[in-house]
Amino acid sequence: MGKVYVFDHPLIQHKLTFIRDKSTGTKDFRELVDEVAALMAFEITRDIPLQEVEVETPVSTAKCQTIAGKKLGVVPILRAGLGMMDGIVDLIPAAKVGHVGLYRDPDTLEAIEYYVKLPKDSHEREFIVTDPMLATGGSAVVAIESIKKRGAKNIKLMCLVAAPEGVEVVQEAHPDVDIFLAAMDEGLNEKSYIVPGLGDAGDRLYGTK
Repeated sequence: MGKVYVFDHPLIQHKLTFIRDKSTGTKDFRELVDEVAALMAFEITRDIPLQEVEVETPVSTAKCQTIAGKKLGVVPILRAGLGMMDGIVDLIPAAKVGHVGLYRDPDTLEAIEYYVKLPKDSHEREFIVTDPMLATGGSAVVAIESIKKRGAKNIKLMCLVAAPEGVEVVQEAHPDVDIFLAAMDEGLNEKSYIVPGLGDAGDRLYGTK
């Protein structure tokens, strides 16, 4: 079963407070989501292997460490997942970016894939799938399945806030995927909104209703 990590770093929790606050405007909300995504990526990449290299400093030579050729990718779930992409790519400029687009069937309410574009070497990459909200888990399950169908084998899911119900759904469908969160919330209300949550992340990122 995939592990669930909830980051308690003070900077993440501090910024998440303002992300939750309904009085936070679009500009600040967007910047805060970027910042938290970067901080979370810093933690997620902690286990990347290193290799020793020798460099010439202005004074002498030094044995140093560089990332050992690990290929990373970021896959935002459209559209809200885009809000977390820049923060990660700013931290890891060499990461390739894919996209997964989903829409919800009005009758069955199931998430349906309508667009998937991934790097050609997906089977060689470790992907970080981003979506600010993990509510029912339906979209995340379909997005991860879409990525796996295209050869990816190493996938992590990064969300700002999650409901326990959604976490359980993802774990059951994809037990090989670790989940990284800034907060585990109380649960879902009767409309399947995360409580206390942060509202509709897409609307708050892009100023839509």
